[in-house]
Amino acid sequence: MALGQQLTDMGMNAKDLYREEVFTDRQVGTLRRMTPVDGDGNIDNTRQISYSGQTQLMTPGGALPLMFDIEASSLADAAEKFGAAAEQALKQTMEELQEMRRQAASSIVIPGQEPASGFGGLGGPGGGRIKL
Repeated sequence: MALGQQLTDMGMNAKDLYREEVFTDRQVGTLRRMTPVDGDGNIDNTRQISYSGQTQLMTPGGALPLMFDIEASSLADAAEKFGAAAEQALKQTMEELQEMRRQAASSIVIPGQEPASGFGGLGGPGGGRIKL
């Protein structure tokens, strides 16, 4: 697909707009409240307000960002449920990382063959340099 075609496909849906508000305790993370609005910016009471959380954990490999939805009826409720939702997101992320490690360990490596992604590998052509 050409770049011009990609840009024309990036239109926004005026019937699915939200006002985003960000709240933080400046210690643990941030909460986002997504309030549905109509095309004029007025609150759309036919759709539910949604909440999401974001935090990061420091690991030996660096910061691990976590983003997750929170089932909540109010901002205070979302703040109260933040920790449990973050813990569940971390658990899911760790399971996904374990699965990726398992798949990588079980793959057959043939010397001189480039990875299927086409980006080259650490031992591939170009010495690991990024090519576009």
